[in-house]
Amino acid sequence: MRHGSVLLAIAATLFASQVTAKNVPSALKAFYNKARSGGDCTGHDALQAGFYNTEWSGGHTTYCTKYLPTGKGFYLKGPESDLANMDIDCDGEQSSGDGRCGSSTDTQGQTRWGLRHLEKYGVRDLNANIHPYVVLGNEGSYSPTFDPRTVGVEPLSIVAVVCGDQLVYGVWGDTNGDDNEHPMVGEASLALATACYGPNISGNSGHDESDVLYIAFAGKEAVPVSAKWDADSYEMFEESITAQGDKLVAQLFGDKSPTTGGSDPHHTPASGDGDSDNDEEDSKQNHKSGGTRRNTIPRLCHIILIVLIAFA
Repeated sequence: MRHGSVLLAIAATLFASQVTAKNVPSALKAFYNKARSGGDCTGHDALQAGFYNTEWSGGHTTYCTKYLPTGKGFYLKGPESDLANMDIDCDGEQSSGDGRCGSSTDTQGQTRWGLRHLEKYGVRDLNANIHPYVVLGNEGSYSPTFDPRTVGVEPLSIVAVVCGDQLVYGVWGDTNGDDNEHPMVGEASLALATACYGPNISGNSGHDESDVLYIAFAGKEAVPVSAKWDADSYEMFEESITAQGDKLVAQLFGDKSPTTGGSDPHHTPASGDGDSDNDEEDSKQNHKSGGTRRNTIPRLCHIILIVLIAFA
């Protein structure tokens, strides 16, 4: 392989790592710790209880609003210090991938929202190898069930996922059906799980620890206005929703600490005005300026260093 090809391959890898790796903002990290240390989610904080994190865990996981502002969304909360785990969903478009979804034994040919919502974008459905989607809501011939739309969460809206000490954005793309004995929660697409935990994840091998925080945002402002649904890679799609995800986190938790390149100890509270009309413009501005999403200087330094080494 020529030097130029090697450099391009390495540069692409560096670019992908800069796009996908995000630090957890300090206020969101504080919420994560508070949710884990706050015990069970009960009473008016529980939108619906009685769900299973695993088939043998007991029905102790809840769609929870504890410590969140009223009407702003929910997260999955298990008993005591548990949150949720991350099983792997490989439903949807099956035309690409590296074969890791092949080990899944319950793959469906379509997702709950992808087929009906994405045709206008020229996309047949969500693709678990590309789109970082989260499975939320329970519907089927079992009890209990839960529909996130009843509390204002829109199909395909952004979901913030804190996993493996990093922040990853996904979308609400599928629901939990009745293909298990119990009503299950805690599942995400292969693409999202890989971003969290690396390439050892596969269709039948997820993350078993109940330490994953899924936050679903309520309101139309959480629907990604600049998402590249026709992206051909996870990195391209995730980058297209990151600016809006950062804005949602800042509005909910009042923290503008950058999600890449380290935390800003001098963060200032977000205005929290919830003006969704400016989402698309804000996204465009972040694409132009780099916003707080990506620290480009270290990436350029890496690339320059690689060039010097290659041609030394």
